[in-house]
Amino acid sequence: MLKNSLKLLTSLTLALFIVGQSSSQDADKQLDISAELFKCLTDMARAGSGAFFVDNVLGDLDATLVVANSETGGSYPPGSVIALVPTEAMVKHETGWNPATNDWEFFELNVSEAGSEINVRGTTSVVNRFGGNCFDCHKLATPQWDLVCGTDHGCAPLPIPRETIVNIQNTDPRCVRPGGAE
Repeated sequence: MLKNSLKLLTSLTLALFIVGQSSSQDADKQLDISAELFKCLTDMARAGSGAFFVDNVLGDLDATLVVANSETGGSYPPGSVIALVPTEAMVKHETGWNPATNDWEFFELNVSEAGSEINVRGTTSVVNRFGGNCFDCHKLATPQWDLVCGTDHGCAPLPIPRETIVNIQNTDPRCVRPGGAE
């Protein structure tokens, strides 16, 4: 009986080790992401027929825009930042950082006139302010869209109309400039 229990414990330990290895990130391929990188939406480039905003923290905005504006999809380059609303973003790390999420990391942000603060960040377990798991929604995007949701990318539709999203985008407090001008 002790021998069987030891075998079971060894098997469980090995299984947990394998699961832990498959969901871990490769630290050498992780970009250095700080709150300062998340800026006013209108300081980013509009993409996807103006539906969302993109940037690239590695300076390759042109390559990010090519994929974001493609009618057939593609793989976003490392450094790509995508935001639909001020309080949420996703960042693409180097290839191989986290294969389960196509190397995307999800962020829930606190935003104010002073800037951005990272509230939550991660891969498969980030939950937004409305109780939705970011990855659970984005993983529904068909493969050619590289986990980026859109109105026809395979993801469930957002429970709010486009007009409301635009209103939320237009109230980004980080866009207020010194002296009150936007």
